Amino acid sequence: MNRLESRHAFLTGTAGGIGLAVTRAYLEAGARCTAVDLAPAPSAELASLLGEFGDTLHYVSADVTQGIHVDAAIASARRRFGPVEVLFNNAAIFDLAPLLESDEAMFDRLFAVNVRGMFFVMQKVLAQMVAVGDAIRGRGAVVNLASQAGRRGEALVSHYCATKAAVISYTQSAALAMAPYGIRVNAISPGVIDTPMWAQVDALFARYEGLRPGEKKAAVGRAVPLGHMGKPSDICGAAVFLASDEASYVTAQTLNVDGGNVMS
Repeated sequence: MNRLESRHAFLTGTAGGIGLAVTRAYLEAGARCTAVDLAPAPSAELASLLGEFGDTLHYVSADVTQGIHVDAAIASARRRFGPVEVLFNNAAIFDLAPLLESDEAMFDRLFAVNVRGMFFVMQKVLAQMVAVGDAIRGRGAVVNLASQAGRRGEALVSHYCATKAAVISYTQSAALAMAPYGIRVNAISPGVIDTPMWAQVDALFARYEGLRPGEKKAAVGRAVPLGHMGKPSDICGAAVFLASDEASYVTAQTLNVDGGNVMS
C-alpha cells in the first residue's frame, strides 16, 4: 500500500488486460492515474474503476499514433493531476502471417502503434518530466511493455517480434539519455498472458497452423515451465516495483515476467 502515494501515473492501453490490471494496481498503491485508450468512452471495466476511484482516476481518449492526440492527452492529464511522474507505456496491437504472405499494410499497422506510438508517447512524457526540473529527480519512471516475442524471432510473427525488440532497444537508449536527469526507464517482457487479445492470437494460429480453436492457447500454457499461462495481475507486481522507490537503482533493464519461458 502507498508505494506510489501521490504520484501521477500516465497509462496507455487501459481498456482491458494488462493495462487495466496495472491501472488498478497503481491506484491501490496510492497513485493518481490518467488512463488512456482509443475509445471515446472508457470500457465497462475501466468505467467501474472510475466509479471506485473517481477522485484519483481520469480517462482520456487518444490515438497514440497521432502526436496531436498524445499532446492533448498529456495536457489533460496535467490539468487534472499535475506533472506526470510515471509512464506505463502499454498500448499495442498484434497480428501474424507467414513471412511470404505478410504485406506492407500489416507492417505499417504494427509499427505505427507498437513502435512509433510507444516511442513518441515516451518522448513526449519524458520531455515534460525534464521540463519540470529537479522536482522530478528520483521520482520519474517509465515502464515500457515489451514481450517475450521481442527476445527471439518466430516464423509466423516476424513483424510483432520486431516491434517488441524495438521496445527493448528504445528502453535501453532512453534510460541512458535520461540518467543525467535522475529519470529511470525500464521495460517488462511478459510471456503468454491470458488477456482478451488471446482470442485473436489463437484464431490466427488456428488458421495458419491448421489447429482447432483453443488448441494453441492450451499448448503454449502447458509449455511454460511453471505450467500455465499468466494472468494480467501477474504483471502488476513488476509494474509497481519498477515505478516505485524500491527500484531507485534499476534502469535500462527489461524484466522477464513469463513463468520461466526466457532466461537472461
